[in-house]
Amino acid sequence: MRASPVIAPSDAEAAFRAAIRSRILVKDGPYGTAIQALGLAEADYRGALDVRSDQKGNNDLLNLTRPEAIAGIARAYAEAGADILATNTFNANAISQADYGTERLVPEINRAAAGIVRAEADAAEARDGRRRFVAGALGPTNKTLSLSPRVEDPGFREVDFDGVKAVYREQVDALLEGGVDFILIETVFDTLNAKAAAMAAMEAEEALGRRVPVMLSMTLTDLAGRNLSGQTVEAFWISVMHVRPLTIGLNCSFGATELRPHVQALAGIADAPLLVYPNAGLPNAFGGYDEAPETTASLIRAWAEDGLINAVGGCCGTTPAHIARIASMVAGLPPRPLPARPPALRLSGLEAAVFA
Repeated sequence: MRASPVIAPSDAEAAFRAAIRSRILVKDGPYGTAIQALGLAEADYRGALDVRSDQKGNNDLLNLTRPEAIAGIARAYAEAGADILATNTFNANAISQADYGTERLVPEINRAAAGIVRAEADAAEARDGRRRFVAGALGPTNKTLSLSPRVEDPGFREVDFDGVKAVYREQVDALLEGGVDFILIETVFDTLNAKAAAMAAMEAEEALGRRVPVMLSMTLTDLAGRNLSGQTVEAFWISVMHVRPLTIGLNCSFGATELRPHVQALAGIADAPLLVYPNAGLPNAFGGYDEAPETTASLIRAWAEDGLINAVGGCCGTTPAHIARIASMVAGLPPRPLPARPPALRLSGLEAAVFA
């Protein structure tokens, strides 16, 4: 990737960097869990839109058809103590929306989502005087650049890098128009997909002539600590550190117990603030999550006491109650000091190789 021109940080970026140096920040929880709890019917998803396919499960579309529901979820997380509020846009890209035949609505969905959360963030700040930051969420899509979907043809890809970058650029542009502070590239199962998203943000930055800070969050697919494209957390960090992310971290994957050794590994090498948001334990036999807020928060407090994190939140199965308890548990604990990065040749394939 080419380097972006030197552009002064925005007020939001400067405020975020100051805040994350002084205390452990709290991110919100997932929209999926909260939306499921609403028990919406297909008609609720569809609303008055002229769409043909069944829309049940298209959570991103609710930004247009049930904005009050999405606003209520964001408000609940803000009131629970979240400093970072993400948009409900995990699948709001043309690749993922193609499953519902709603690709044409991608810009509108993202602008609406950003506007909803921006309004809730500003309202929360007006209520209590504490600034909230809005992160425009980019999910991984359901395509992969690194792996072939055809066992008999390892070289085949359903998408190419420029195409995925263009898909993300459409989403990034709309999120920025809607008023987000940062771009959150989350649940990274394929590092090359994440690089396409990061490059889209960098190109948007150049076009706008203003900083577009990027947050990156990897997800692991096995207890050995690799993502779907095979990289360890150390290799992932080396692959993306040139982006100079506002935060780096892990999300989803497992509960806090299983995620801890991988958090510890990343905390020891990344000279960027570490944001981690685990699931509420491991899923039960029905795919649900049973870990109580007190349990999740206690495990995360141990991370904080050991100096492993700079920001923390919740992923699958967590609720505003989890976020409130996490916020309470980490309050007053110091953020992780950033380690020095001594000069060295750092290379990454599936694993990291460092030559001092």
